[in-house]
Amino acid sequence: MTKVKLRCKPISGNRQTLYLDYYPPIPHPATGKLTRREFLKLYVLDKPKTPIEKQHNKETKTLAENIRAKRQIEVQNGNYGFLSNGKRNADFVQYFRDLAAKRTGSNSDNWYSALNYLEKFTGGSLRFADLNEHFCNEFREYLITAPSSRSNKKTLSQNSTVSYFNKLKAALKQAFKDGYLQTDLNAKVQSIKQAETERQFLTIEELQCLAHIECSLPILKQAALFSALTGLRFSDIQKLVWSEVRQSGNHHSLHFRQKKTKGVEVLPISEQAYGLLGERKEPTVRVFEGLKYSAYTNIHLKQWVLKAGISKDISFHCFRHTFATLQLSLGTDLYTVSKMLGHRELKTTQVYAKIVDKQKQEAAERIKLIL
Repeated sequence: MTKVKLRCKPISGNRQTLYLDYYPPIPHPATGKLTRREFLKLYVLDKPKTPIEKQHNKETKTLAENIRAKRQIEVQNGNYGFLSNGKRNADFVQYFRDLAAKRTGSNSDNWYSALNYLEKFTGGSLRFADLNEHFCNEFREYLITAPSSRSNKKTLSQNSTVSYFNKLKAALKQAFKDGYLQTDLNAKVQSIKQAETERQFLTIEELQCLAHIECSLPILKQAALFSALTGLRFSDIQKLVWSEVRQSGNHHSLHFRQKKTKGVEVLPISEQAYGLLGERKEPTVRVFEGLKYSAYTNIHLKQWVLKAGISKDISFHCFRHTFATLQLSLGTDLYTVSKMLGHRELKTTQVYAKIVDKQKQEAAERIKLIL
């Protein structure tokens, strides 16, 4: 087993520099080469004369001994990260910026929004060496009271706060894996609790009405109704290609990888949903050619909903909510709905069960007698 000893070496000015001696040598994490010495950048005086000089020597030797004891434990655990100053001095904000650049779609927008608040809080830079649990908790409190980028009169919504802080935790987790952090800060830092939001959905009557109302962007109507009949997210509908649409006997199914969770799914679809796809094309051709996520698309969606006489604030994702809510209302069990939505955990689907329970309670209150 490697032993760590505190040693000293004469330097200029009648001083001695303190260093740690590792024997047998240990591998440097950055180069892989064996090394025996770690200079602590601490020094003591050869012949201290004044009480101040003697106190300096005493405190410095105590500090060096504490470092030695800590290193002995780290070496015994096979942790040599303390030798790599390059990563400790790297900029965490730039690391976060690089992670954000790898994201796409709406996830990219969330990462860059989180980056905006991280830059404001840190002033634009922060060494990994200065990144600790206290900083994370301070940033957590900052987000809770931070003004919204849309209005200085309002603070960030709770769900935005949750989302941005989760991006920080994701970056911490990745940094630990990449060797920038010696401890898993992500595991130590408490998340912000998600607020329960009211999920908008369409009734079967409203959905039926939309099916008969013309939309100024036909591909959008086609995709939205397909989402309501299958529960697919916009991102998965947009990237769906014909090779992922399979037939077995008289039944059709989708074989695809979820963009959000990366999970491989096999999703049976109804004949009506299959009918919305139109004429089959080459295997690599997208089923919903021309479907794009943009402000322009959302304008067409809102106009289509208003034309149907629906006053609810409906986004494309509400068609997925509609699928889940209607399935549960019509008697499909929670486990099956969860699998059809591609949820990894049943608790994610339980929010729809609450919606259905609320509907049942409201229905029960509609029949009243004068007694």
